[in-house]
This record gives sequence, C-alpha cells and structure tokens, in this order.
Amino acid sequence: MKTSTNPAPKEISPSQQIDDIIKEPGDWRGKILSQLRALIRKADPDLVEEVKWKKPSKPSGVPVWSHDGILCVADTLKSAVRLTFPKGAFIKDPKKLFNTRLDSKSVRAIDFREDDKIDGPALTAIIVDAVRLNRQKAKKA
Repeated sequence: MKTSTNPAPKEISPSQQIDDIIKEPGDWRGKILSQLRALIRKADPDLVEEVKWKKPSKPSGVPVWSHDGILCVADTLKSAVRLTFPKGAFIKDPKKLFNTRLDSKSVRAIDFREDDKIDGPALTAIIVDAVRLNRQKAKKA
C-alpha cells in the first residue's frame, strides 16, 4: 500500500492520520471504520491512502482510498459509518450492499450501522470492481 506523499519530519503520514480518525469517535464507529479500512487495503494492496477535505467542521479530514482515481471515501456520521464510491453507479453490486445515495447518477454509498455485519467478500468485490473501472478510465486518458 502506498501513501500519497512523503511527509516532512514534523508532518503525520496519511496512514497515521487515518489511525487518529479511527480513534476519534471512541465507540463502535471507530471499530467499523477500522474493519472497513482493513478490507479495503487487503482488496487492493497498490491503492493510495490519503486524508482530504480538512475544514472547520471536519478538522481531521476524511479518509480517501485511490487507485488511478478515488475508489472510496469514509465518513463517520452520528449513527453510521458511510463508505462512498464516487463512481458507484457503475460498479457491480450483486449483493446489494449499496443502501444510500441510490438516486444519484454516479455516486453510491453504504451506511454501516452499529450492529451491521460487514460482508467482506461482497465489499472486496466492490473495491476490485472500482479499481477495474478506474484503470479502464486511466488507460483511455
């Protein structure tokens, strides 16, 4: 797995920043985010892990995983951990994991709630298909 940049000595790496984001909620959401991160990283060892979109309302930023473009973005909400796929409408989802943002022409997301079990093989298949989709676009460019 790669990180987006080599941090300067005083900077925290994207991977360490995501570690901190996982610890932030201090509850079940951190545990789910950690599980999702492990599945994402296992599904594509060549992905790039980043933290983007730091702002006053979200000073730690948002975990982002990319491979020839963004694969998915994680966000910790009050009652869920949301994994958003910017090109989700074009990704195969035979197990129907996508459960939100279904009205979008491109984006799809999965909200994981406290007692949800994560279907690892189905999520891995979605990640692998997202990588395939990004590689196809990269080849055409």
